[in-house]
Parts: sequence; C-alpha cells; structure tokens
Amino acid sequence: MGKKIVMNWIRQHYFDRLQLLLLGLAIAFVLNTGITWSLVSTGEISWQVIGIFTLWLGGILGAFFYLRWTRPYQDPLLFPLAALLMGWGMWLVARLAPNFMWRQVIWVILALAVLVVAAVVPARFRPLRKYPYTWMFGGLLLLAATLVFGVNPSGGGARLWLKIPFLPVFFQPSELLKILFIIFLASYFSQQESLKRLQRPGRRFGRLPYLAPLFLVWGFCVTILVWQRDLGAATIFFLVFLTLVYLATGDLQYVGGGILLLLAAGILAYFLFDLVALRIDTWINPWPEADNRAFQIVQSLYALGAGGVFGKGIGLGFPQYIPVVHSDFAFAAIGEEWGLIGTIFVISCFMVLILRGFRIAFQTKWPFDFYLAAGISVMFFAQTLLIMGGVSRLLPLTGVTLPFVSYGGSSLLISSLMLGLLIYLSDRSRREDQFDLHD
Repeated sequence: MGKKIVMNWIRQHYFDRLQLLLLGLAIAFVLNTGITWSLVSTGEISWQVIGIFTLWLGGILGAFFYLRWTRPYQDPLLFPLAALLMGWGMWLVARLAPNFMWRQVIWVILALAVLVVAAVVPARFRPLRKYPYTWMFGGLLLLAATLVFGVNPSGGGARLWLKIPFLPVFFQPSELLKILFIIFLASYFSQQESLKRLQRPGRRFGRLPYLAPLFLVWGFCVTILVWQRDLGAATIFFLVFLTLVYLATGDLQYVGGGILLLLAAGILAYFLFDLVALRIDTWINPWPEADNRAFQIVQSLYALGAGGVFGKGIGLGFPQYIPVVHSDFAFAAIGEEWGLIGTIFVISCFMVLILRGFRIAFQTKWPFDFYLAAGISVMFFAQTLLIMGGVSRLLPLTGVTLPFVSYGGSSLLISSLMLGLLIYLSDRSRREDQFDLHD
C-alpha cells in the first residue's frame, strides 16, 4: 500500500510539472503571436493587444488554478490544448474580422467559465442520466423552433440561430443538441449494457427492437437538420450515432449498413437539394466556376498553396480574400500564414485531444462515462475532419466550425462544455483507479 502511494505521488508530481510546462508554452505562443501581429499591422505593440492578451491570460490562469485545486487528477494535456487553441483562434478573429474581435474575447472568457463549471459541478450526472428523453426532447424543440423563429445574424443564408430575448445575442440550437444527443446515447446504452448478449445464434437482427428508440430519435434530429440545410451538423450526428452503436453492439453490420445509407442519402440529396448539388459539384471540379459558386473553396486552395511549408508570416498573408474566413475557413487562414507546419501542428493538437478522450473512455469503470467520453471524442473527430477536409477539398464542404478556433459563441461554449466533461471524467477515473475514491 505504501509503495502504491509513493508511485501515485511521483506520477502526480510528473503530471503537474508536465501540465505547467505545456501551459507555459501555450501562453508564450499566444503572447508571441499577438505581439508579432501588432508589430506587423501597426508597427508597435498596441495597448489593444496588451488588453486582449491580459484578459485571456487572466481567464486562463484563473481557470487553470481553480481546476488544479478542484480536479487535481485531471488529464494534464486537455486544458493546455484548449488554452492554446482558444488563444490562437482569438488572434485569428482579431486579424481577419476586427469588428468581431471583442465579441470573441468575451466568448472566450465565457467559454472558460463554462469549461470550469462542466469540470467541477457534475455529481455522477444523475439529472442527465435520469431524464435523457426530457433533455433530448427539449433540444429537439429548440431545433424545431428555428424552422419558425430562426434568423441569420449575417442577413442571408440558412436561418439556424435563435435570438435570446432582451439581449443582442444569437444562439445556434444544433450546437446544444450535440451534447444532448451524446448524453442521450450514453444514458440509453449504459442502461442496455446487456445488448451484446441479446442476440441469439442464427438471429441476425435480434438487437433491432432495442435500437428502435435510438433510430427514432436520430431520425428526428437528421430530418430537422436536413430541412434546415444544416448538412454539416446532420453528418456529424450520423457519424457519432454510428460509432456509438458500434461500440455498444460490436456489430460491423450496423457500420456497413450505415455507410450504405449515407451514400444513398447523399445521392438522393444531390438530386433534391441545390445546396448539396453545389457542394458536390464544387468538390469534384471547382475550377469552371472559380469566380462564382466555387469562389470560396478556390480561394481556400490558393491560400493553402500560398502558405507553402513555413507560411507567409503572421499578418502577411491575404486569407481575408476568402468569404467568411474567420468562421468556416479558419484552417485555411492558418495554412496561409503558418504554412504546412502550422496546419500539421493544429492537426496534431486535435489528434492528441481526441486520443486522450478515447483513453479516458477506455479507462473509466462506468458504462455511462465510457459512452459519454467516447461520444465527445467522436464529436471532436468528426467536426475537425469535416472542416479540415472541406477547406482542403479532400471532402465536400459542409460548413462546420473548427472547435475552439473559429469565430462563433455557440460552438465555442459547447466545445468548452464537452472538454470540461472530459476533464471531470479523467479526474474521477484516475482517483478511482489509484485511490479507490468515489464522488
């Protein structure tokens, strides 16, 4: 017992030092980026840049030390990665959309608060586990409300936002539905842990009755999202649903059937929806309409090509030629000004975050925690894969945001909420494993 206590202390000491080192590197990178951008754009270190960095640093340090106190056994990589990506995204927005600069700073501070609350407050998720259908139904009602009351803050395009009464703030319900959908699936599968043993030999579809409620809820989600033309969210929901069904059943038939269903739905949507046809056409061959319908993706490819290996330098590129670059095409802006090295670094950050999420899932002892951590990890993976593949023309463009980096309050808050839950799960898993403690 004494040897175990000593080994746990050594490991914890190492994790603490590692987290401090990584956070220090993240702070140094964000500070250097802000100073460089200020020198390039104004020739001096402006007070505005100092103010923005000070607010970000205060929020980061406050959240960090509070989490160190309340969740001392958290995964040491998650929070430094989030701090780095938030700070990087903050300077991107300031550089590419100055009119949204202070809004993004406010969203970052609020996101840090949400992250801390999500990491500290949960008590075995009893309210979430007890009423999964209620939470999911509420999310679907908010999503359906956009069909009637939805607006678009930019004026044109799909009306995917709801205005919060009495405040000049807009919220995208599909972002909230992401975490509610994961919680619903985690609760359902944790209550059906015997699902793998329900299929008798020779009965291929023996599990279908137990999956029927899931297919019904998922069908409602995707139907409303497709109706809204929110194709990115619909694809993400499909990938998360398919992955968690496989993790729960271990049956590759569902994966194969899901892929065939996705292909069939894509072909049908190509002929039914002009937006889908546009995305597919510009993915296959954007060059004939480079000055019209494919202008956005072509400019993204030019930006990635112009960046080369080392990039053109902070503030020295022209990513602003890409429409809505601060939101959907933040990854292309990184590619132009930080080059191939910058894009590989961003990809590596998300890979580490996702792999740590799966590690947390497979280390936990509780079925609900397993599906929750796995679902969040798949959500991050699907979203980053779709947007990175879309802006580089490896995949059709779906119009989702890059988590923590792109401008957008709804996306930033929900991404921080999900990361806070991962921090909570990592802390609880390690404490239970090392010290046999329970919340």
